[in-house]
Amino acid sequence: MSEQILLSVKELCKYFELRKGLFTKAGYVKAVDGVSFDLKKGDAVSLVGESGSGKTTLGKTILRLYEPTKGTIIFEGKDITNLRARQLLEYRRETGLVQQDPYGALPPFMTIRRVLEEPLIIHKIPKAERIKRIYSVLEEVRLTPVEDFIGKYPHMLSGGQQQRLVIARAMILNPKLIVADEPVSMLDASVRIEILTLLKEIQKKHGLSVIYITHDLSTTRYFSEWIYIMYAGKIVEKAPTKVLLKNPLHPYSQALLTIIPDPDAENRFRIKDVPPGEPPSLVNPPEGCRFHPRCIYFKDGVCNKKDPEEIEVEKDHFVRCWLYG
Repeated sequence: MSEQILLSVKELCKYFELRKGLFTKAGYVKAVDGVSFDLKKGDAVSLVGESGSGKTTLGKTILRLYEPTKGTIIFEGKDITNLRARQLLEYRRETGLVQQDPYGALPPFMTIRRVLEEPLIIHKIPKAERIKRIYSVLEEVRLTPVEDFIGKYPHMLSGGQQQRLVIARAMILNPKLIVADEPVSMLDASVRIEILTLLKEIQKKHGLSVIYITHDLSTTRYFSEWIYIMYAGKIVEKAPTKVLLKNPLHPYSQALLTIIPDPDAENRFRIKDVPPGEPPSLVNPPEGCRFHPRCIYFKDGVCNKKDPEEIEVEKDHFVRCWLYG
């Protein structure tokens, strides 16, 4: 394995058991189904898709907050797929999570100091070192003067300040990998660019690898080096950000790019085509390509018979689609 690869995911699956009920049959929700990719040290990857595509489940499975059903997760050359709780402690120290809802992510009965001190206590950081780290990370996320914030409770902060605190908690153990799950979707538009800029500055300063989960392609060009498009539990296209935004190959990627808001007055006369229908049920996904029921390029006997393999159409540009098979 290359020394530059921090994280390698191979055919990763996460299925949730669905028990038989009055209106449901027994089965599995195939939230993540055969995902593979490599993440280099210091790179930021945007994981893009509609709600229900499996983005958040993939992120939490990579962090081992969910137990993988199948596949492997390699972190710094070590297989952490089946490690038990005690064995995962070192991995927990190397990774962090920035949640979508900052207020729901923060314990309301803890002060800011206690919120940040908790992971340091768990990982047995000496008390003198804890105070230094807390002050340093609060200054880094610009919750200053620190003395004005350190004794406050989460409800005393604005939404943007709460998200800064969530970022500070994710950074307190000096991780190598951060999963940012829709970190700006619940914030005011005026605050979103500030939080994304802050995350980018922190990533560059510390050489972090970041998995940025979003449904909004318009923010990816400012944040990530790579874009992975996810649909119905699978990654259907992977490419460098500039390449994918300029030349999306998969019909789903093209549709996502088409519906990005564009501040052009002529748009009031232009009707944007969006894929018909809705994403499929992950309990019983369609046979073949999972996008075929909504695809304008659907070929009967091909797209609905076999799932396309991932192929490299051009350098570093991968796609799963029978148009290129």
